[in-house]
Amino acid sequence: MNRIFKMCIMIATIIIADQITKGIVQQKFFLGESIPVIPNLFHLTYVRNPGAAFGMLAYAPDYIRTPLFFALPVLACFWLIYLIWTTRNKSFFHCLAYSLIFAGAVGNLIDRFSMNYVVDFFDFFWGPHHFAAFNIADSSISIAAIILIVDLLFLNNKKDESASSTI
Repeated sequence: MNRIFKMCIMIATIIIADQITKGIVQQKFFLGESIPVIPNLFHLTYVRNPGAAFGMLAYAPDYIRTPLFFALPVLACFWLIYLIWTTRNKSFFHCLAYSLIFAGAVGNLIDRFSMNYVVDFFDFFWGPHHFAAFNIADSSISIAAIILIVDLLFLNNKKDESASSTI
């Protein structure tokens, strides 16, 4: 099975899981309802996020929101498809990371286009410190960021060292 096919299966799985879990939360929870899974650490909480990451620009005027939350992410998805295609045979980790970002972006874009907000529900906190609620699509994007950082800090250095030792 080639890498692109595997990435497509992963992307589809993430998007479907994201949309199913968001649908369940919307059907089973009242807006703002929170159910402790691990008390004082992790709750499932139904939140509507009209903004970007962490709710930024949630109530910005439409002339800012429309390009930032609709047009730019669609263009970014086309760019990500290009990156996935061009890295498919060069770098597994880059191809994986771009695929994860694409899946997360599409999952959240489906919400934006259908409801004008994103459904979030994973709610973590530690004592007085509360983190922004997020969803499977956001998790996919975060995992991709970790992969890219690890690749940049650790794996790229090994490639550079091996290349310089052969010169």
